[in-house]
Amino acid sequence: MSLTILDPGLHSLLVDTGRPSSRSLGVAVGGAADRFAFSLGNALLGNEPKTLALEVTLAGPTLRAEQRTGAVIFGAPFAARIEGKRDLERGETFTLEPGEVLKIGGTPEGVRAYLCVAGGFDSPEILGSKSGLEPVKKGEELQSRKSQTLGRSISFHAFSSWGKGRIRILPGPQYDLFLQPEQFFTTPYEVTPASNRMGLRLKGEKLERRPGELTSEPVAPGAVQITNDGLPVVLGIDGQTIGGYPKIAHVIRADLDRLAQLRPGTAVSFQLVAPEEAELAATERASVLREWLVRLLTVIPQGSLLLE
Repeated sequence: MSLTILDPGLHSLLVDTGRPSSRSLGVAVGGAADRFAFSLGNALLGNEPKTLALEVTLAGPTLRAEQRTGAVIFGAPFAARIEGKRDLERGETFTLEPGEVLKIGGTPEGVRAYLCVAGGFDSPEILGSKSGLEPVKKGEELQSRKSQTLGRSISFHAFSSWGKGRIRILPGPQYDLFLQPEQFFTTPYEVTPASNRMGLRLKGEKLERRPGELTSEPVAPGAVQITNDGLPVVLGIDGQTIGGYPKIAHVIRADLDRLAQLRPGTAVSFQLVAPEEAELAATERASVLREWLVRLLTVIPQGSLLLE
């Protein structure tokens, strides 16, 4: 064993890169909501970018180490400390000794971060992924190998834009179904407390549509559906695979991770871009991530922090 859950926090979930090939079976993609932060956290420890980690949300868990464990918390700037020892710097790798207690508190901005351990956690594989189907519980034991870390850190603020600027989108397949679709881009919305990994529920000015029913059709994370009350829902990583609400827009690939870090109460606005702009933005973001992964994994070869 590695870590025992003393307090599970608000919503702490084991995640990897999810189940994208199972959507035809009606299974949501799942996995890490912020793939960029998840990948970098793993790379800080010399892990493969897709290694199983614990996603923490708004209020983090408290865990006791049962063996020496090298770890890092990466993503939103959660307060964290090793009880009776020291506070942890954000984005700093650290080693827990047997019996030490790690407490992850809250975050003043953003929503999610990733507790990664050297070598990754272990869990049963279901449909090609080890991502959890429900949050961890008090008393649960998270399995991993004995490990330690080299001291280093990077700031996620260099890569984040929580609550800044607009979310870039492409027109959705039912864009022309709305009487004034341009209204969607000219008025701000606000993230409501009803938001979760399934989707962001927004409040603001309601959109009117032409009458008529739609046949349910495939949907994916980033789809912006307008419900019967005229308000948007932006589908998240756990969103359903089919839906019958009209889709006015779709968030571009480069901005999908930003959805995972939008807190309740955050103002959100949308910017319509051309397909060429969306493709360029995706290419640039992938290039930045690839550059950092190569840099981090070159300094710490994979597996070099494992003790057994």
